[in-house]
Amino acid sequence: MTTEPVEYDVVVLGAGPTGENVADRLRAGGLSTAVVESELVGGECSYWACMPSKALLRPVIARAEARRVPGLRHLVHGQLDTAAVLAHRDEETSHWKDDGQVSWLESTGARLYRGRGRLQGPKQVVVEGPEGERQVLTARHAVAVCTGSRAALPDLPGLLGAKPWTSREATSAAAAPGRLAVVGGGVVGVEMATAWQALGSQVTLVARGDQLLPRMEAFVGEYVADALSEAGVRVLMNSGVTAVERDGGTGPVTVVVDSGERIEADEVLFATGRAPRTQEIGLETVGHEPGSWLTVDDSCRVAGSDWLYAVGDVNHRALLTHQGKYQARIAAAAIVARAQGVPLLETDRWGAHSASADQIAVPQVIFTDPEVAAVGLSLAEAEAAGHRVRAVDYDIGSVAGAALYADGYRGRARMVVDLDREVVLGVTFVGPGVGELLHSATVTVVGEVPIERLWHAVPAYPTISEIWLRLLEAYRG
Repeated sequence: MTTEPVEYDVVVLGAGPTGENVADRLRAGGLSTAVVESELVGGECSYWACMPSKALLRPVIARAEARRVPGLRHLVHGQLDTAAVLAHRDEETSHWKDDGQVSWLESTGARLYRGRGRLQGPKQVVVEGPEGERQVLTARHAVAVCTGSRAALPDLPGLLGAKPWTSREATSAAAAPGRLAVVGGGVVGVEMATAWQALGSQVTLVARGDQLLPRMEAFVGEYVADALSEAGVRVLMNSGVTAVERDGGTGPVTVVVDSGERIEADEVLFATGRAPRTQEIGLETVGHEPGSWLTVDDSCRVAGSDWLYAVGDVNHRALLTHQGKYQARIAAAAIVARAQGVPLLETDRWGAHSASADQIAVPQVIFTDPEVAAVGLSLAEAEAAGHRVRAVDYDIGSVAGAALYADGYRGRARMVVDLDREVVLGVTFVGPGVGELLHSATVTVVGEVPIERLWHAVPAYPTISEIWLRLLEAYRG
């Protein structure tokens, strides 16, 4: 049954963090908004990514840090209470129920439609509800695609029949497998190897390249690989997987690597990349390839369109929850301005309608032990972009605050400086607790703060943030 079309100023496909924030800012701008969601309101981050993974990792990191503190380490014995950790994880995901998120979304004034949303030509979306009902929604001004991304599995013999874990199963598992094989040396791979090894699994991590976290500075992967090995994870570098075997999809699984070695495990996690969730949203009806990433301008408007927006993971600019929420604020402001006939500032690199940080200052924390935090350009990226740069490195462990933070503190900081403008293009930290240093680095990069002015930003003593002073001293010589 199809009901009469309902018109809104904007229709949003997807109620994850990005879609929620688009809707919130649109309503704040006075535009009527419909939001369509086929799964849980709150999306991947709330139920299968950020929140559950960090709930799993927090006790792991806390225990590791407690063991480095004199007078405390002797109290931290034995294994983690895995059942308690998993129970807390379940609480943080609201037991995979979205009542609270629905209440928040509806409090913004947006109208929620449950079901699968599909484009049916320009500015029109058909929602197929859970009981087969159909609702046609039309948009006066814009449709925003905020459907996110999904785990991408490689084409390997036996893989699908082996029922591999993706990030979803890895963050929502009801128990720790006895043996876990993790394929992939990126963020999901190293975080889940860290978590499940500490929660009782025997973990083997298989990475195709010669370093973990290959998009980071090379030293980051070295620190993380060493720590994983010390924790008991078997780390195999330069190892490609050629096949996966599991009879009937039950029982032990065998991962075959290109050396010929056969790795036996109870579960295998493939953390080998992401793909856009755009396969079944009707892109072909508006001239785009189903299942494709959507190319956008800095206001997140899809190339060649005056009404279609792609916000968050689907535009492939920066696949991080906080960047999706940032883009949501930018895109919503642009949609409201265009609806009101207000000139846009998308040509201003730091204007209200330009998601400039996607290219210049993307912050990221990786919650391993040691922690990793980075923003802006790495040394290699800065050089590839044609900047005349200098990298300044410093041992974080030699800072007084780090020595107080933990015995034997091991960490490193790098600041990449544009020599022509004398501003910071990128900063990377690796070491315990460095995630809390990241926002100061982000402000430095986004604000393009001159090195001379940074001398007047005095770090409190004795904190780890004194690393900033040490980096500046090393730069000036």
